[in-house]
Amino acid sequence: MIVSYQSRWGDEFAEVRDRLTASFGDLAHYIEHIGSTSVPDLAAKDVIDVQVSVVSLEPHEPILHALAAAGMTEFPHEIPADDHVPPGWEGGPEVWNKLFASAPSDQRRVHVHVRVLGSPNERFALLFRDFMRAHAAARDAWAIFKRELARIALSTQDYVDVKDPATDVVMVVAERWATDSGWAPHGAP
Repeated sequence: MIVSYQSRWGDEFAEVRDRLTASFGDLAHYIEHIGSTSVPDLAAKDVIDVQVSVVSLEPHEPILHALAAAGMTEFPHEIPADDHVPPGWEGGPEVWNKLFASAPSDQRRVHVHVRVLGSPNERFALLFRDFMRAHAAARDAWAIFKRELARIALSTQDYVDVKDPATDVVMVVAERWATDSGWAPHGAP
């Protein structure tokens, strides 16, 4: 279910970030709020998405331990998991790997995506977020799209199967904006 933007989402992310910072220590280079709940005024599923950027996903064990120590004890995907690879990507799909964990179902819904620093999937999440933050018209159109898709999708998988290629279309414009504006992940020039 898609809900209107909630101002509490930023505070809820900060609480999760603090737990992840304590459990990851030097393993994490960045811990950032991503996804729709990270974009002010964007309607979203009430799930806090967090991206943890690390130098490597190998070995998995210290990362999985850090996730569990922060309360992210549900690992619903294979290890490592595969992110959606956009069409036209040149290169191996393995650079789109991630580790993924969630809070237990009886707690606040949180998804943590651990991605390699400088990888295309790490960049993809940050660019999408920053593009939506910078463009109110795109943000509002995306909210309408998501609400309608959620209304007609028969399952979560149907929702994902339509949303992923739609995101790829948005990213064509976001990439142009990144080039024109000098955007870089983590605000680096």
